[in-house]
Amino acid sequence: MTVVLDASALLAYLQDEPGSEAVEEVLAESVMPSVNWAEVVQKSVAAGVVVDGMREDLAALGLTIAPFCLQEAEMAGQLWLQTRQAGLSWGDRACLSVGMGLNVPLLTCDRLWQTLGLALDVRVIR
Repeated sequence: MTVVLDASALLAYLQDEPGSEAVEEVLAESVMPSVNWAEVVQKSVAAGVVVDGMREDLAALGLTIAPFCLQEAEMAGQLWLQTRQAGLSWGDRACLSVGMGLNVPLLTCDRLWQTLGLALDVRVIR
């Protein structure tokens, strides 16, 4: 089974935070939108982490970084109407749109996602 990872979930794994074990269990079958990968890289750089080789290391563990396509971009834009009250970021909506497009579970640390009423299996890791 494929699982979509939100940046918050992968960051929890990389930083060995609570919930990291849930990500480790599915990493070999996980996909992350390139939009959310950019967020992981940015937050890692901001924390002083050397990111050279990080993508390759995660790919060796099975993580797929997927290009963000036009259809997903349009869906993310349309999700704004349903999620604006919750204040979701562009990256959040990008991740949700990929999960909806693939119709697979999505792992995140953001509990708010479970209250959005979307037809999506959102799993909060902590």
